[in-house]
Amino acid sequence: MLLLATVVAAMLVAPAAADAKVVWLCKPGQRANPCEPRLTTTTYTPAGKRLGVDHVRRAARRRADCFYVYPTVSDQQQPQATQVVDDVLRSIALYQTARYSRDCRVFAPVYRQITIQGLFNPGTITNEMLEQGYTDVVEAWRAYLKRFNHGRGVVLIGHSQGAIVLRRLIREEIDPKASERRRLVSAVLLGGNVRVRAGADCVIAYSTFNAPVPENALFGRTTEPGQQILCTNPAALGGGSAKLTPIYPSAPFAPSVIGEAANGALAGLPRPSTPWAAFPGAFSGRCSKADGASVLQVKPLGSAVALAPVPDVTWGLHLSDANIALGQLANLVRRQIRAHD
Repeated sequence: MLLLATVVAAMLVAPAAADAKVVWLCKPGQRANPCEPRLTTTTYTPAGKRLGVDHVRRAARRRADCFYVYPTVSDQQQPQATQVVDDVLRSIALYQTARYSRDCRVFAPVYRQITIQGLFNPGTITNEMLEQGYTDVVEAWRAYLKRFNHGRGVVLIGHSQGAIVLRRLIREEIDPKASERRRLVSAVLLGGNVRVRAGADCVIAYSTFNAPVPENALFGRTTEPGQQILCTNPAALGGGSAKLTPIYPSAPFAPSVIGEAANGALAGLPRPSTPWAAFPGAFSGRCSKADGASVLQVKPLGSAVALAPVPDVTWGLHLSDANIALGQLANLVRRQIRAHD
């Protein structure tokens, strides 16, 4: 909890640095682009019985772009990652953002993030490291606007550390500029403790739990006066409980610390021959404020596989934030793009 607060605080106060070279994980036209796989999907009942195959196709004219910043995923043996595209980055892009490519062109920069090793060894993290990671994203954002945007709408997508980076990008780069504010279609900021004024609602944000939220949980609570952690149920924007559609790639996550946890969490789910598996109505979800924690509480329906908190209950279902309601998130982004066009 202390580490997360430290990382957030440093990212929110450090000034932007100078120019940095942009390295792209995903960009239209890029060879072996992990954000543009085939989208053919096998659907299952919550219990895992095969229903059929959905031949999902990309829109003939994608009217907007998605700008994605990935979460803490690097298992490089140092506190700060290099700007190298490896199999772990390709996997996280596939799992978390490739599905949105149905309706938007995906741009995803590689940034010098705090690694998993750094996350669990906060004394090794410096303000310079935090600033370098943020600067990589800022430079990519500016390069995207200059070279690729051409007035198109943009959806921001981020999870965990990526959501924290995008929160600052919105405040420092987008909010002060009317031309950039007009281009912003939506922001999907998951697992990043997005704070808003009490009663306010501005982006799609939540952290997922399937049990009461422990007092020492990393997500769901804030001590900031007059602020609350935002929870948006993508299946029920007006509130209440609704069925969720988890969608996962059939390909296993690349061997890594996160990959071992992700593959273990999905061990009970079928792996079809199609690139994707979907489980309509496998979970119900509702935003809850029980015990002072604002989170998306989910529960399995119809003999669906119960997901386990990883690495422990203080994290909730953090590793599943992006996929457990991906069916609703992708459809919601599609509607927002159409409304913005």
